[in-house]
Amino acid sequence: MNNQDKLKLSHNIALITGIFCAAVALLLLLNFWQITKTDPIESKALEALVQRLKDDRNNEELKEEIRNFDLLARKAYFNSQWQVETGAYMLLFGAIVLAFVLRVYYAAKSKIEEPEKVLENEIASRIIAQKGIVIVGAAVMVLALLASYLSVNQLKSYDANALVAENETTADEAVEVINVAPEQTAINEVSEEVAVNETTASENVTEVQSEDASPETPVTETKPAAASSGMTLAELQKNHNSFRGPLAQGVIMHKNIPTEWDGAGGTNVVWKVEVPKHGFNSPIIWGDKLFVAGADNTTREVYCYNRNDGKLLWTGVADNISGSPTTPPRVTDDTGLAAPTLTTDGKAVFAIFATGDVIAFDMNGKRLWARNLGVPDNHYGHSSSLISWNGKLLVQYDTNRGGKVMALDNKSGETVWETQRNSKISWASPVLAEVDGKYQLLLTADPIVAGYDVETGEELWSVECMMGEVGPSVGYADGIVVAANEYARMVAIDIRTQEVLWEDDFYLPEASSILAHDGLVFVATSYGVFVCYDLKEGELLWEDDFGSPVYSSPVFADGKVYLMDNDGVMRIYEFSRELKKVGENELGEMSGPTPAFADGRIYIRGENDLFCIGK
Repeated sequence: MNNQDKLKLSHNIALITGIFCAAVALLLLLNFWQITKTDPIESKALEALVQRLKDDRNNEELKEEIRNFDLLARKAYFNSQWQVETGAYMLLFGAIVLAFVLRVYYAAKSKIEEPEKVLENEIASRIIAQKGIVIVGAAVMVLALLASYLSVNQLKSYDANALVAENETTADEAVEVINVAPEQTAINEVSEEVAVNETTASENVTEVQSEDASPETPVTETKPAAASSGMTLAELQKNHNSFRGPLAQGVIMHKNIPTEWDGAGGTNVVWKVEVPKHGFNSPIIWGDKLFVAGADNTTREVYCYNRNDGKLLWTGVADNISGSPTTPPRVTDDTGLAAPTLTTDGKAVFAIFATGDVIAFDMNGKRLWARNLGVPDNHYGHSSSLISWNGKLLVQYDTNRGGKVMALDNKSGETVWETQRNSKISWASPVLAEVDGKYQLLLTADPIVAGYDVETGEELWSVECMMGEVGPSVGYADGIVVAANEYARMVAIDIRTQEVLWEDDFYLPEASSILAHDGLVFVATSYGVFVCYDLKEGELLWEDDFGSPVYSSPVFADGKVYLMDNDGVMRIYEFSRELKKVGENELGEMSGPTPAFADGRIYIRGENDLFCIGK
């Protein structure tokens, strides 16, 4: 190929590539304009349908219409996001090709022996025109790439950034330590007042802001042998101390669990009480005490009930916390400000709210410490539940600003360790698993499923296999982690080799966490299909299509699997490789949280009330 041919070929390629880049850039800008005109998480039409459903809750056709509308809206939105991201890569590729071809073109042109004779003013005009074209083209491409970036991250802008900027504090600056030891009551006048009034109310407890921790100062690790939480696995299994029970795995050891009741009629309802403030967190139990939390735009509270008779024992208020926002962040109605489930180590109970406030009370309601972790940048609201092990409060804090997991000291609230994660936002909750005699913390988010050392926070392994807005927590059994997310896929991972044993993309959960136990895996979809898989092979064993939406997670108890749908109907199945339904029981009101269990009892949080089911 001679020089003239190179010149002509490169000119034609450059022209085609330039047209291609311009077309893609314009499409990206138009797509960005269209996305900015539509709020992806709010739909007036969907709100109207939901409002109609509140007035006519038994309208099955309306429920199906809402499910189909929501499914189409989600698919359309994620498809649009995929198109924008793909367009951005295409534009970037086209720009690289164009730059390369132009370089070839001008190199070939410079080798022509007898250049055209042109006047100086013509040369100047050409230079100006060329510069203008280059500047305009570059501006269009830069704007298009910027638009594509903003489009892909549209949900991340929501409304929380301003609050984060105003209220973000360092971890140790926000720690509030409260002295409760009797020998400290003579330190100052405030603590003397505490000694005088300590039998009246916990609000008189002295609050002392801790000193700022220097980054260079190592945090003293709680010695494993001390086991300051006092918890053992056997003790956990006697209680129900976290979301989905002991170790957050959804496997309950209690017996004589009820299988028949009628919440509206009162059959086998031991007691029923109204919870003062709303929340989607699940009940937790330690001994004879049951805990839930509630919140609204003015206050955030923790409630302690006697689980035997439903009597409210005390209310703890999460207020006067350094760094807490004066105005709570915007959240959606199906998440709220009190979605994360509490946890307890038998000595204290811990709660976290969508404001980023973490607070600890002793078992009698005395406030021990409180701190703000920084307002989570989350367009639905923070929902990752807490879990405690060996004196540490473990917090998954994956937000739009990046992922991290941290351990706080149960007694003081100070940071024991903090690990940054190569992950995006997640609504899933941590799960504990014993692997080869040591405990790992299992987390899932976009794009990784990973395990962390509970004592040090070190990432032990990770597998890049998730995508989208991850809500379900993982299932764990027999050394296998099962993770899934709607509009993505489900994968089973060998925790020791990090090998993906099998995957599936047909039945996927949106919010309901995965139950794995004794060779079986159970998954509940948001549109009302409950399925069972073989844990090791991934074979679909059975499915039950009941058509009601599900956010609650399935739980194994007393040889059966319990699953509550959003309409308040509990479906009970035999733990079996074949579909064997034991029964269906209505609560009498809507319900989203996962129930808690004790011997002979089930504790269910409805939309308004807390129920104790048993004989």
